[in-house]
Amino acid sequence: MGTVTHERLLALYPALHDLPAAELDRLLQPTALLRIPAGARLFAEAQPCQGFPLVVEGSIKVVKTAPSGREMLLYRVEPGDSCIISSSCLLGHTPYTARGESETAVTLAILPDTLFAKLLAENRAFRDFVFHLLAERIADLMQLVEEVAFHRLDQRLARLLLARGSDIHATHQALADELGSVREIVSRLLKGFAAEGLVELGRERITLVDRDGLRRAAEGGIA
Repeated sequence: MGTVTHERLLALYPALHDLPAAELDRLLQPTALLRIPAGARLFAEAQPCQGFPLVVEGSIKVVKTAPSGREMLLYRVEPGDSCIISSSCLLGHTPYTARGESETAVTLAILPDTLFAKLLAENRAFRDFVFHLLAERIADLMQLVEEVAFHRLDQRLARLLLARGSDIHATHQALADELGSVREIVSRLLKGFAAEGLVELGRERITLVDRDGLRRAAEGGIA
């Protein structure tokens, strides 16, 4: 992971252009930057939010866990993005309502809650940035609700596979978590896709063989 400069941070988050140089320096001090390995927990449900994360490198996944232990991926936060769970917690002075984990090695800076509130009140560009990303994330979550409520799991799995590319390295459990399902059901559906000649299954690997057939499955063409 390289050095994080003013130019690099502002290229990702141009809404911070009006931030005083001293504040930028403070954000980018080596002791202020967090470098987190893959698979680490960044925040947990019911934990208080201490600041607004600015992702410089890597990817964070935000997950909701049910009392039964089943999980669903809500969204990912990548460089230049905003975490709406963090935003809503800071705006509402409430604790986290989901869990955040690093999918890859992550570098991020944390905008302190006091500075977040000051920028939101006084800086129109920053305010527009936060609310624009809130609107985008809410639209994504509404799409997720529609998928879960109105589409069969086999359709959703076919769409997920098509979105991942032709050679997918993932466990059945990881796919199940992303779909808010359980491994056994996803494994059964994948075996059905394989029997139909749509995919080939290997160890933690799925190769798409018939993309047109998967598209038909995604549209409800396979029971």
